[in-house]
Amino acid sequence: MGHPEAAARFAADVPRTHWHDQALWFMRVKRDRAAAQIPEWERLRELAQEIKAHTLSDLAGYLEQFERNATARGAVVHWAADAEEHNRIVHGLLAARGATRVVKSKSMLTEECGLNPYLEARGVEVVDTDLGERIVQFRGEPPSHIVLPAIHIKKEEIGALFHERLGTAAGASDPAYLTEAARGHLREKFLGAQAGITGVNFAVADTGAVVVCTNEGNADMGTSLPPLHVASMGIEKIVPRAADLGVFLRLLARSATGQPVTTYATHFVGPRPGSELHVVLVDNGRSDLLGRDPFRRALSCIRCGACMNTCPVFRRSGGHSYGVPVPGPIGSVLSPARDPARNASLPFASTLCGSCADVCPVRIDLHHQLLAWRGVLLAGGQVGARKRLGLRLAAWILATPRRLEWAGRISRLGLRLLPAGLAARLAGPWGRQRALPAPAAESFRTRYRRTHGRP
Repeated sequence: MGHPEAAARFAADVPRTHWHDQALWFMRVKRDRAAAQIPEWERLRELAQEIKAHTLSDLAGYLEQFERNATARGAVVHWAADAEEHNRIVHGLLAARGATRVVKSKSMLTEECGLNPYLEARGVEVVDTDLGERIVQFRGEPPSHIVLPAIHIKKEEIGALFHERLGTAAGASDPAYLTEAARGHLREKFLGAQAGITGVNFAVADTGAVVVCTNEGNADMGTSLPPLHVASMGIEKIVPRAADLGVFLRLLARSATGQPVTTYATHFVGPRPGSELHVVLVDNGRSDLLGRDPFRRALSCIRCGACMNTCPVFRRSGGHSYGVPVPGPIGSVLSPARDPARNASLPFASTLCGSCADVCPVRIDLHHQLLAWRGVLLAGGQVGARKRLGLRLAAWILATPRRLEWAGRISRLGLRLLPAGLAARLAGPWGRQRALPAPAAESFRTRYRRTHGRP
């Protein structure tokens, strides 16, 4: 099922669609307020863009520097070419130590690699300890947002879920009560865990540290109690120096949730005494993307989710409609690189309004990259016949001013003659969602000629 079909299913629930839209726009407004409080906000974005561009220009060198420094401080660094190798390495570390109970903090990389089902199929209990992640894990579904995994679920639904899974009072939907119940449930999992798995928000080449940011402190609990900590990291998460980290930490929380700072930003520099720290560096197509000039800047993403909160398509279609671990504008750029045929509809799930690029803390030109992907997919024959025909017709009309003028005349005539409802239906799904405007009495060209003469 492509994005249009999945989005239509989500949008069929009109109250939920409006609620989802408003919830995400609330996050966008919080982001704007937080950014406005920092006079040097645009300079921070500029610095972040420059640091990432510099890092990507020597990515291999900085990764090797990180490995040397992390190893010198007692960590063990592993390299994984793809998702399968990553999962094999993680399972091997657990199996060698007899670990069958694992607590995991939020990690979109492990979602990308399908780590949870891989481990569960081999007898390992994996408990997601981020509250939103635990909610969707109980429901047997993936996160719908990279920062707000359960944003698509209402508190009443969570109350019913917790009543079934945690024994909370029937009909209870108070967030504080439900959170307290989840805290008690997760405390038992933390105490019984034999290993902790985290993602990595940033890795620092000159110190060998990995940095994990959370608001709930679950990553700290999951790594301070068990004797084994496995950190799964995409190779693009590297920054050159500890001094660079402050730029990204100031941008991350404000862009994600409108907070001045993430509650916990923990630096893991080597293992605790008597414990182990293993860092798994994962490529999984990132090197290929690095070599593609139109799309390499997508590797600058710090996974704040701001592009999702502002995207009018994402807000009205839900994260699950994308069918990929990282949805929204950034996911629509990253996913076709891994599987163009399966994800061919995603670059078209955008208005190209540029709002995603406007809020991106590292200034990724997402709308330009989505447009570039459309051309790549069209040239590769991965666009459906109907869309190809429409694009060819549009190209033919736009090729000359005279054709565009006549197309406008025909369209205005059609809008005058056809009933409004029929005209909207003929416009397809786009038209069914909108009230088409009444056609102007004359076009701009006609009026210009009448008032100024032919140019």
